[in-house]
Amino acid sequence: MKAGVVSVIGKPNVGKSTLINTLVGTKLSGVSPKPQTTRQKIIAIYNSPTAQVVFLDTPGVLERKINELQREMDRETWSTLEEGDLVLMVTDPTPPDERDMLIVERLREVQKPKLLAINKIDRVKKVELLPVMDAFGKLLDFEEIIPISALKVDGLDILMQEILKRLPEGEPLFPQDQVSTLPLRFFVAEVIREKIFLRYRQEVPYSTAVEVEEFREDENLVYISATIYVERESQKAILIGKGGRAIKEVGRLARQELEYLLGKKVYLELWVKVKPGWRRDVGFIRRLRLG
Repeated sequence: MKAGVVSVIGKPNVGKSTLINTLVGTKLSGVSPKPQTTRQKIIAIYNSPTAQVVFLDTPGVLERKINELQREMDRETWSTLEEGDLVLMVTDPTPPDERDMLIVERLREVQKPKLLAINKIDRVKKVELLPVMDAFGKLLDFEEIIPISALKVDGLDILMQEILKRLPEGEPLFPQDQVSTLPLRFFVAEVIREKIFLRYRQEVPYSTAVEVEEFREDENLVYISATIYVERESQKAILIGKGGRAIKEVGRLARQELEYLLGKKVYLELWVKVKPGWRRDVGFIRRLRLG
């Protein structure tokens, strides 16, 4: 039995969450085309008859941290490197940039096996990919560089083989029917937040936080009440939309996904409140992270 922990790191929007969701076979991390969708470490557990792999999905590495939320995200990302048995860096099929270099510099200090997954290879020709692999290979002595497409499920079997080769033998760290250690309320909030990222433009998604105030479940129905926090009245107006149509659409999309995930009818109630400067409020940020 192989059992171990993999710390996953990379810059924003390289597909870390899509990769982990695909490997685990369950949607645990919110995904969207916008960077910085993931805000905290998410624990996702892959189980098979012969292995258990605990993936630690992290926020994308940022060059500049302009508020306390981003500083908290940054601290959590780097601390995760110490928790894994190996480190998986994920990047896209482009030459190393400043954020890749920042990650590589930190990885030089980590005395653990390091793999590199170059994601989104479905977007480039093979002749374009080889120089990228060569450039990363010269930066750091990765044990393996694996080209993959998480979206197209290409190369993931090879990636998993390389991970399992380097994990220790041992008993499972968690029950083998468990896919995460995070509370259900957290995933409800993530679904709602993902729909906001998908539906709204510019700064509005980044100014929102979601807190599940109530979660009640009976035999046939799940009742959920959640509050969406924004920083300004103008953002609240955008989020709600004319006649409440915009927020109703967020609720409809979130409810559909939650009914699929929970296997029951869901009554979802959404409220929008203004909390000025919440991204600078450490206590509030940590309260949200604790669920």
